Amino acid sequence: MTATPNTTRPGRGESDISGVSLFAGVMLTLSGPLSILMGASAIAQDTLFSASRYAYRFDLTAWGWIHVVVGVALLVAGLGVLMNQSWGRGAGVAVAGISLITQFMFVPYYPLWAMLVMVLDLLIMFALARFPAEGDR
Repeated sequence: MTATPNTTRPGRGESDISGVSLFAGVMLTLSGPLSILMGASAIAQDTLFSASRYAYRFDLTAWGWIHVVVGVALLVAGLGVLMNQSWGRGAGVAVAGISLITQFMFVPYYPLWAMLVMVLDLLIMFALARFPAEGDR
């Protein structure tokens, strides 16, 4: 009988995540609070956001609450990815997709920020969907 080789690296536990998952988890946990702050600004009726006629025009308070809810979901999914939970990667892809859609609809209110967050959401989705988790290799 032969022994099965130890594939874990010395000095590292099983909770380690790959660099790509670490990137995605950190970006999710960064994007979440930023979305929450943007939502709080909209709820407070700040003069930061304004848009003319637009197909997806909601009340600014409604947009604020949408961003707060998506931000909390981004934060929870990011923590799930960072803690290497089995549900974290799927939740991260799903919530980043929802964030991508809401940012697209928010472009007329704050265009540069919305486009930057959309790129970040795409990078998060690519990182989580394309690269397998460390334990899946």
